[in-house]
Amino acid sequence: MLFPETFRPTSTEEFWISESRSVAVPKATPKFQPWRGSPLNKTYGGKAVLEFGGKPLFAELVILRHFESCGWRGAWIDTFRKRTLVDLGPNAQLPAEQRALLKRIAVGAGSSSGCFDVFAWRGGTVAFAEAKHSGRDQVRATQVRWVAAALAIGIPLENLIVVEWSLPDEHDA
Repeated sequence: MLFPETFRPTSTEEFWISESRSVAVPKATPKFQPWRGSPLNKTYGGKAVLEFGGKPLFAELVILRHFESCGWRGAWIDTFRKRTLVDLGPNAQLPAEQRALLKRIAVGAGSSSGCFDVFAWRGGTVAFAEAKHSGRDQVRATQVRWVAAALAIGIPLENLIVVEWSLPDEHDA
């Protein structure tokens, strides 16, 4: 299986990449644990703070940690703030090969906006995961263009996943 066991797809998310063509991106629906420790000073505008490995993290970094636990390398690609993160610290630098791949997709999409949140790689395989808080987030037009561009340059559909996460006490929306 390409994705960590936590992200075993249970359904799909439909992306209409043209007027007449849609693709079904695999979707997983894990439950993440809320952070119960001391509050963080910065929460990216009120993002949910989650717990993973005894540390406070945002969903994108929890997803990244799951990939890392299976031998992947990767980063949170925060196109809104134009940052690349591997933790809650300073901006990280991607290897040249991964930067070049993201640039190819961005050129095809017309922008880097819409890039899936987590970019992971292991050997010659890449994976992209989009974090969506169940009932609070939805697919944006920039993400549809980004998926179309990724597929156009040869990224297999099965290497993309929507991770629609929720907390244990939240009802599915």
